Amino acid sequence: MSGHSKWSTIKHKKGAADAKRGKIFTRIIKEMTVAARMGGGDVDGNPRLRAAVAEAKASNMPKDNIDRAIKRGSGELDGVVYEELTYEGYGPGGVALMVETMTDNTNRTTPEIRHAFEKCGGNMGTPGSVRFQFERKGYFAIEKSAANEDRLMEIALEAGADDLQTEDADVFEIYTTPEAFEQVRQVLEKNKIPTVEAKLGMIPANYIKLDEQKSKQMMRLMEMLDDQDDVQNVYTNFDIPDELLEEE
Repeated sequence: MSGHSKWSTIKHKKGAADAKRGKIFTRIIKEMTVAARMGGGDVDGNPRLRAAVAEAKASNMPKDNIDRAIKRGSGELDGVVYEELTYEGYGPGGVALMVETMTDNTNRTTPEIRHAFEKCGGNMGTPGSVRFQFERKGYFAIEKSAANEDRLMEIALEAGADDLQTEDADVFEIYTTPEAFEQVRQVLEKNKIPTVEAKLGMIPANYIKLDEQKSKQMMRLMEMLDDQDDVQNVYTNFDIPDELLEEE
């Protein structure tokens, strides 16, 4: 099972998923604002904005929130100007990490990210040092109680999904190309299949299995990064023992 899905499962077990909902909305709002600022507020003519709006809808964000974010980005409303920075580095056991941020103060963000890496047995790398290990994909997580596997596979693949994985004990995982993300989202919505997570992100080509000590260090690092207000997304290729997951 992937580090991404295991981390999602850990947060779910800790009851952190609902607590993080506000942060999820903040992250998507920042993405829509920056996308609109860079490419204009026309959703149909701005692929990046279109993907962000699709993620917002899949996360059940109210339409008013979406409209305000776009208007801030396009200049119709006042708003903070964010700079995008991606930090790359290695965690415990040589695990690769990509940390995407949006910040209005790089003098605050960079030291905070570096501190998190170093405190948890990792180190920041140079730009490009780990990016080659990831591929951009669309991702949906659907609780197994919410859909029939055969039916879900049929409609997802017909909509253009690349793969449906069932290894996670709690959710089905659908992977798509970035281009197919919106179409798959629409099909899931049409069939009234709710998602617990829906996003465009970086999926690793392979995974590094960690022992118990390094797994705990890695989870601490993920928690520290998740708690940073400027962090948008964290992508990593760690794998941890199933028995440790059961303890969480």
